[in-house]
Amino acid sequence: MFNIVLVEPEIPQNTGNISRTCAVTGCDLHLVRPLGFSVDDRQLKRAGLDYWKDLSIHYYDSFEEVEEAHPGARFFLFSTHAERSYAEISFKEGDFLVFGKETAGLGERLLSSHKDMTVRIPMRPNERSLNLSNSVAIAVYEAFRQLGFPGMN
Repeated sequence: MFNIVLVEPEIPQNTGNISRTCAVTGCDLHLVRPLGFSVDDRQLKRAGLDYWKDLSIHYYDSFEEVEEAHPGARFFLFSTHAERSYAEISFKEGDFLVFGKETAGLGERLLSSHKDMTVRIPMRPNERSLNLSNSVAIAVYEAFRQLGFPGMN
């Protein structure tokens, strides 16, 4: 239904939680290296519990490789530095929701080259950011809400 892209994720528990969100919603998970952990990491697998069998996961060496593999796709980059709220977006089936690493986000080069597709999750001023797995869940469920939660009960 939707695609979740994590660019250089660092914390295995976050990626494990996100993989669980992807499994229960039917989203594909796309991981861009380098990863801050091994995919065999015990904490990663523990956070994802027994959902790994239900997960469609893809690995890439760069964000550009993700874009090249999916020409014509819409990529929404989530950043605390974006001006537009994710709530202003009309999501469509197949959209890619892109999130950066926990300590640094997506980086200025990537954000500036995709400025028109960069969105934020509103929060109080002077607060740094939400947890990565919470941000992904907020975005995924808003996208599904807009489409009427197809395939879910």
